[in-house]
Amino acid sequence: MAGSGGSDLRAPIFNGENYEFWKIRMRTIFKSHEIWNLVEKGLQVPDSKADEEGSSDSEMVSLLMKDAKALGIIQGAVSDDIFPRISNEETSKGAWDILHQEFHGDKQVRSIMLQGLRRDFEYTRMRDDEILSGYITRLLELVNQMKGYGEDLTKGRIVQKLLISLTKEFDPVCYVIEQTRDIETIEVQEVIAALRGFAQRLDRHAESTTEKAFSSMSINSKGSQSSSSSGSNKSKKNWKSKDKKWDSKPQNSANQGGKPSQGDKSGKCKHKPYDHTPKKWKNLSEVYAQCKMSIIEPENFEEAIKDEAWGKAMTEEILMIEKNSTWELVDRPSSKPIVGVKWIFKIKLNLDGSIQKHKARLVAKGFTQKPGIDFNETFAPVARLDTIRTLIALAAQKGWKLWQLDVKSAFLNGVLEEEVYVDQPDGFVVNGDEDKVYRLRKALYGLKQAPRAWYSEIDSYLSQCGFHKSPSEATLYVRTKEGVGTLIVSIYVDDIVYTGSSDEMMKEFKAEMMCKYEMSDLGLLHHFLGMGVTQTEGSIFIHQKKYALTLLDKFGLKDCKSVSTPVVATDKLKREDGSDTADESLFRKIVGSLLYLTATRPDIMFSACLLARFMHNPSKMHYGAAKRVLRYIQGTIDYGIEYVTGKSALLVGYCDSDWSGSEEDMKSTSGYAFSFGSGAFSWASVKQHSVALSTAEAEYVSAAEATSQAIWLRFVLEDFGEEQTAATTVFCDNTSAIAMAKNPVFHQRSKHIKRKFHFIRDAIQEEVIELLYCKGEEQIADIFTKVLPKDRFDYLRRMLGVKSASTLEGSVKM
Repeated sequence: MAGSGGSDLRAPIFNGENYEFWKIRMRTIFKSHEIWNLVEKGLQVPDSKADEEGSSDSEMVSLLMKDAKALGIIQGAVSDDIFPRISNEETSKGAWDILHQEFHGDKQVRSIMLQGLRRDFEYTRMRDDEILSGYITRLLELVNQMKGYGEDLTKGRIVQKLLISLTKEFDPVCYVIEQTRDIETIEVQEVIAALRGFAQRLDRHAESTTEKAFSSMSINSKGSQSSSSSGSNKSKKNWKSKDKKWDSKPQNSANQGGKPSQGDKSGKCKHKPYDHTPKKWKNLSEVYAQCKMSIIEPENFEEAIKDEAWGKAMTEEILMIEKNSTWELVDRPSSKPIVGVKWIFKIKLNLDGSIQKHKARLVAKGFTQKPGIDFNETFAPVARLDTIRTLIALAAQKGWKLWQLDVKSAFLNGVLEEEVYVDQPDGFVVNGDEDKVYRLRKALYGLKQAPRAWYSEIDSYLSQCGFHKSPSEATLYVRTKEGVGTLIVSIYVDDIVYTGSSDEMMKEFKAEMMCKYEMSDLGLLHHFLGMGVTQTEGSIFIHQKKYALTLLDKFGLKDCKSVSTPVVATDKLKREDGSDTADESLFRKIVGSLLYLTATRPDIMFSACLLARFMHNPSKMHYGAAKRVLRYIQGTIDYGIEYVTGKSALLVGYCDSDWSGSEEDMKSTSGYAFSFGSGAFSWASVKQHSVALSTAEAEYVSAAEATSQAIWLRFVLEDFGEEQTAATTVFCDNTSAIAMAKNPVFHQRSKHIKRKFHFIRDAIQEEVIELLYCKGEEQIADIFTKVLPKDRFDYLRRMLGVKSASTLEGSVKM
């Protein structure tokens, strides 16, 4: 009976792929025919005795027939390409073992395959454009493959993976499941059923919203208005009368916002007998106003609660706070101050300007906290831009890729040492406990100690994970595994950038972080601290095009005529130039914006620092010079720095000064730049604090400042695993300054120089720095010290690695 019933099962054809699935289905077919034991263990001759010889022979014949049947099933279940491998086998076990050995592999092969499947399992996430059923099928298929290779996946692990890998719209139902059920014992199919039910509700809501959006208006024959939707209509009604005469021309009504209107006192108008619904009149100002309303952020809770999108955003924020066990509801203390809370609303945009998400943030009113009473320490380090650019330059030189993670509600992870109480937030006051307050276990945004608490938390966790914190950069962490590679992590508040030589270590780090914290995997680094990052096979290009466009639009110069240099070579800016006083606030905004733009634009470093000297009392001439820099930005809007792969990671520096460049106080300007041979990643333009008596002294001070930066960069590179074994070369175009630095004896030219600058001599003697001469025309740092003519400026700009995106090899999208 079993055998006849099993004949209805159809054997799948194996073509060399998905062997584990094929093996499971074939095993079922063999069991239905009661021949699986024969295929697995092979023919076994039964024990025979002399008096049972006839019975033994008949049993053997039966086994041979069953074996032939099993062999026939196997031969019929493989493709023509696979069949030659088993064509010479005469037993089912022999054919089965050949296929098993070739496609299932030995222990080592299975271990490698399973390792890859484990990695895929860890990093599998539901895509934003993927439906729930499709993702569940993809995940369960991966689970079955892992089980086929011998992986022991518990129900709890599968359920946990499913809940944390869904998109954010499933967060509410995931939170309910996690809080109300035991993850280790709940059935996978029960979780899937709950998720599918929630997905159907989302689909019904979307359909309802779509129907409302496409509701149409209709007019009946008596001139009355009707609507096919129950939604409210806030616009002015239009009516069509059958027995009234209409004005031949529309009349503007000032008290109705300029809407065209018609009266029935004028002459007749010719009517075209088209069957149509009359259109509503609306002037452009109303259209513009409605367009702006779609991206206006509410100022308070009362405005936000009227919008469903903001209500959902606030609910998500509260769920995140409760999920992190940030607070607990307690009775109001009598002797402790209560910190108020407030909702802050922000619309996050994509790079193309479209809306990415509505973000509601619950923040504490930290301005009411008093130091020494409500908190003790607020210091929290952040990564320097020099460190970020050094990391990018090193990654480009090594051919590494840079990746980015974003910690969701980072400050909610920081454990507080102080006792802090906050009010219940608007819209989420617990019924019956209105007088109670929340005691914070972890920090909220807005608290004075929140950054410090988060930094202490992430620092402690990374130390537990085996990372070494850089002594030279507090937010830089490095983990090295002998024989595997190096992983480098840089942290800027809740933004984490990481790179390294080992893909395995980077994937392991991402899995650890996403398991510990609520993270957003942003993939390859594209945008960080206002900088755009474009990674190609041969280089990394950083720019601030988006910010530059915003800057020009902000100051009304979006369509201005561009210029070729940021400063006119013949201009000499002074505090007292005889021109009228300019708007000090506007001038400071321009200068501050330009200084921020120097993060990727060293070509405007000197001009921005020069303008910053006149922020206290700017004149019209200073304001005109600032506008000229913006006009230069207009002509170089897509410029940035390119770091090239394959260059040697050997630190090289240039230093220069402009003796008595400031005509008012006769102080000099120092400048320096460092690179690996392609794009510069560290630079400065600084006015010296004391008056130099000679060009040699000015150059000597500039070399000392460059030496200080070079020593710090050597420490950072050593933490990166790129120790500079040889002395770092710093090029200077003044032989007298070089001689002073190399001569330990104090003489007439150097005895009055401040002692802090003389450490350059120790650095040279210890072979940390090597000061070498270069010709003035090859001095790259010259661009940071003085105004230059166009040809000279263009040449030094290229030497810094500053170039247009349009000149790069390949297609670079910005």
